Amino acid sequence: MVSKMNPIRQNIIEINNLKMQAFHGVLPQEHIVGNLFSISISLQTDFSMAMDNDSLDDTISYAEVAEVIKEEMLIPSKLLEHVGGRIVKHIQDRWGSKIKGIDLRIAKLSPPIGLDIDNCAVRIIVNS
Repeated sequence: MVSKMNPIRQNIIEINNLKMQAFHGVLPQEHIVGNLFSISISLQTDFSMAMDNDSLDDTISYAEVAEVIKEEMLIPSKLLEHVGGRIVKHIQDRWGSKIKGIDLRIAKLSPPIGLDIDNCAVRIIVNS
């Protein structure tokens, strides 16, 4: 007798390169002029039921995740680490056990460091 094994599913919801103006930084002018940021996030979850029943209740709405990111990005902070921590906490509080892992990247696209650089970023990876 051969037993059937359920395949391990790794379902990922992604938002890639959400761009928005925000006012994060250590320098005073960064809180006045602001900067353009790019935010990407991957959420590991199990949306296998949603694949079968086409119900938003059985997954995580990327539109709602984008709103959480926007809400937290609009609160000025000195450090991207702090902003990222708030985003991760907000997502964990909102979706709880549906979240199996988070990979968040926040990039400042024109950091005021006087060098030719594409961006500076922080990345937070959480495995539940």
